[in-house]
Amino acid sequence: MNSERGSITPVSNIKGILFDLDGVLYVGSHTIEGAPEAVRRIRAAGYPLRVITNTSTQSLASLHGKLLKLGFDIECAEILSAPQAVLRYLKRHGSPSCALLLADDVKRDFAEIAEADIEQADYIVVGDIGEAWSYSLLNRVFNRLMQGAKLIAVHKNRFWQTETGLQMDIGGFVAALEYCSGSEATVMGKPSPDFFQIALQDMGLTAEEVAIVGDDIDSDIGGGQKAGLTSILVKTGKYRENYVNASSIRPDKLIASVSELPALLGL
Repeated sequence: MNSERGSITPVSNIKGILFDLDGVLYVGSHTIEGAPEAVRRIRAAGYPLRVITNTSTQSLASLHGKLLKLGFDIECAEILSAPQAVLRYLKRHGSPSCALLLADDVKRDFAEIAEADIEQADYIVVGDIGEAWSYSLLNRVFNRLMQGAKLIAVHKNRFWQTETGLQMDIGGFVAALEYCSGSEATVMGKPSPDFFQIALQDMGLTAEEVAIVGDDIDSDIGGGQKAGLTSILVKTGKYRENYVNASSIRPDKLIASVSELPALLGL
């Protein structure tokens, strides 16, 4: 898994690429060096690509606008976010009444879903609401779960990389609600195999033909491997050597950053 430029052993049989977003293509408002050019080269070589992200703070339109602003040649239809997977799930279940614990921007994508107060909701959808988390709010959700409401988690990440350092993610709140209520959340984003399957079906490729490029050893690499994908871990974003070394998960390839991906593909 040598990541020195010029000594990378190319992978074979890969026909499509799934990119994680934050930590792989950019961190916050800063582009990972060489990332836009890497995406352009891979697209020019004929590889279908999709962006799959657990980001639950931005709507689909906002994510696309940010990618364009940062110089990425990625279409809106090529983005699959965890909130979009939640939306598909709710539509399949008849658009039930939901308490949407989501950022205001993300709620724009849920306009056709009937939003209810926590105390009347059939489903509780948990996403990233930042400083709005409180004991009182968690307790309201807990009590509604005890009354039979279903818990939907946009994702269950432990932490994520921001421009100011690591930050605890919503997985801690989801785990607390599961533990206290005895309910198991339906997790929609990575590492859910169903989430990866949506992207594969959209690309028209099998898992064996696709690689996932991510900075998260748990959700990107572990989730991708369980779904049958080739896994490529980058040393940017939330990557921490000690955390990765302590994990039982081993990526198929390890590279310094996404800028080395074209060479890994033999381009």
